[in-house]
Amino acid sequence: MSWRAVLMKLWFSLRGVDPEAVVVCYATGDDGLFRSMTEEARQLIPDRRHYLVHIGESDPTRNLIGLRGGTAGDLYLQLRHALRGLRVGMAPVLFTGDSRHHSLRAAAFLFSPTRILAYNSRLERHHLQLRCALASLLFFLGVPLDRIWLRPRGWPGRRERSTTPDTVEILEGRPTSPSRAQVSVLSPYVPYPLSHGGAVRMFHLLREAAITHDIFLFAFIEDDKPADLTPLLAFCARITLVPKPRYREPRWASLDPPEVCEYRSPAMQHALQAAPRPLQTEYTQLASYGGDILVEHDITFDLFLQVHNRRQTLSCAWDLWRWRRFESRALRNARIAVVMSDKDAALSQHPWATVIPNGVDLQRFTTVPEPGGCRILFIGSFRHFPNVGAFRFFLGEVWQRLRQALPEAEFTAVAGPDAALYWPERALPSAPGLQLLEFVADVKPLYERANLVIVPTLVSAGTNIKLLEAMAMERAVVSTSSGCAGLGLRHAESVWIADSPDDFLEACLTLLQDQTLRRSLAANARLLAEQRFSWRRLGALQRDLLRQLAPPPVVIRPAEPADLHAIASLQAASPEASTWDPASYLNQQCLLAEFENRPAGFAAFRQTAPREWELLNLAVNPDWRRQGMGSQLLAAVLEQMEGEMFLEVRASNIAAQTLYRRCGFQVTGLRPGYYENPPEPAIVMRLRFC
Repeated sequence: MSWRAVLMKLWFSLRGVDPEAVVVCYATGDDGLFRSMTEEARQLIPDRRHYLVHIGESDPTRNLIGLRGGTAGDLYLQLRHALRGLRVGMAPVLFTGDSRHHSLRAAAFLFSPTRILAYNSRLERHHLQLRCALASLLFFLGVPLDRIWLRPRGWPGRRERSTTPDTVEILEGRPTSPSRAQVSVLSPYVPYPLSHGGAVRMFHLLREAAITHDIFLFAFIEDDKPADLTPLLAFCARITLVPKPRYREPRWASLDPPEVCEYRSPAMQHALQAAPRPLQTEYTQLASYGGDILVEHDITFDLFLQVHNRRQTLSCAWDLWRWRRFESRALRNARIAVVMSDKDAALSQHPWATVIPNGVDLQRFTTVPEPGGCRILFIGSFRHFPNVGAFRFFLGEVWQRLRQALPEAEFTAVAGPDAALYWPERALPSAPGLQLLEFVADVKPLYERANLVIVPTLVSAGTNIKLLEAMAMERAVVSTSSGCAGLGLRHAESVWIADSPDDFLEACLTLLQDQTLRRSLAANARLLAEQRFSWRRLGALQRDLLRQLAPPPVVIRPAEPADLHAIASLQAASPEASTWDPASYLNQQCLLAEFENRPAGFAAFRQTAPREWELLNLAVNPDWRRQGMGSQLLAAVLEQMEGEMFLEVRASNIAAQTLYRRCGFQVTGLRPGYYENPPEPAIVMRLRFC
């Protein structure tokens, strides 16, 4: 034994204190977190005695010290009595924000102020010390461990700096065509796979825009690019991928919102210099890159205003001021602002605000019979913080009581990829009857099994795509007011609106037990989805918007008698198509496509019954085939009709069948001997266009 150890042993003996330091863990949080903390403490310091302190009974056989409760001062005196003669070498304490344990935390700090090993709800740990008082204060306030050491520019002893990768990857997609105009789109992520609402919206609207425009997509990637971008490359002319910067600044330290600073990349700025114009910028946080069209997926300062009104903290006020300042300036600089609802249009105060709401794929999310049972479904990626609050609200304040009233009830929640990273605690929650899923490639089977879909968001902006999917699947929805805002839904008609925990509980119980009411809500919601929210309908709005800034070279107009000679020539050059008297087309509806003032194709169609149409003929000049001319003609036809369209196509005409399938037509039958010269059967195809 060294002379120093001898002196220490003598010193502690004279003070009546055991010279061997012990570890004292304080139960100041959830039982599961407390057990995890104590297990880690035993692994960190295995050669010391470990004591556990809690409010309750003592158990000397387990070194469990029980306190009676009281103020911090009362608990401090009880600790002095219970731990007399012991020297505390380390005191792990949970700092989770749970107000029930404030007194015990304060007593632990008073008893051994220099020995506190603080754990947060993620079970990250930090030694509270005076020499790193700022870091200790930030950790105490709930700042994640990897951010407590961040300091703004110019701060002495600053450790970390932001990094901005300069690599750029370019993927070539569909060949460009002289029949299409060009447009660039800037996105904070690659809109594929369709794992969240923003990706769903961008994917479908870009696919619709690609009918008349060549899309040049510029997107940030966080790690590696998605494994398979084939669906995007099928309609994008080029995809430029730039790694997202690693932003290492305190959230409070910038005049612009930190979400804006996170995406400032010289590599992206340089890549956009050669981008075709106009530029459509998705999301407000990318507005510093400029652009002719700014797509406001939500009015972000409205979201932060709701957060501020609920929390009333200095940090919320600072976030609100920054977002209001940045977003107002971004809207002033944009030529056109695209918003999700009339409410957002009013909030934007932009003179050229255009409403293109979120939509749903009605061909994919189709009506299926509802199964028996009491299954509730929630879908909301935890990456979007309002979804975390929504899930916590339902699980903590509604689900337990609902389960007591309906023990057979089941609750499935889809939290998105890496959900644990965005959950305040380290481990995702569990509860009886709860199935918590993270990434789900296809949510449609979950809708099919559900009896009720919930949207319990307490703060929200924009419009909710997952709610639209539930409507399309004909499932009844219980939502808060903010969760269904901007969609034009009516309480007790197409949705059930409930804002308080008691009202939400009553709504769920009522609908789960009243099948007639539930199905009535669901049927009305499906009808509303068909009338307002199909991607095909919204895609026409997107194309109209782009035409204002980048008109396609192809002009499509109604045919006139002077066009009959051109139509006859086009039909004669397309023997594989139907053959009609060209003059008869003018008795129906006929559109002529012109390129450089020359006829390039035509489409003739007619209405055969209410909400039923027939495509009589579609022909394109052979010199302009496979250049997107047929797709543009067919899109122009579909923009003028509602209901269903039928057509016949030669069995050997594979190119035409491919075009029709790409536009959503499906094979419904076969007509033998339908065509002559040469004799050939006809394949009957049908498109339901809502």
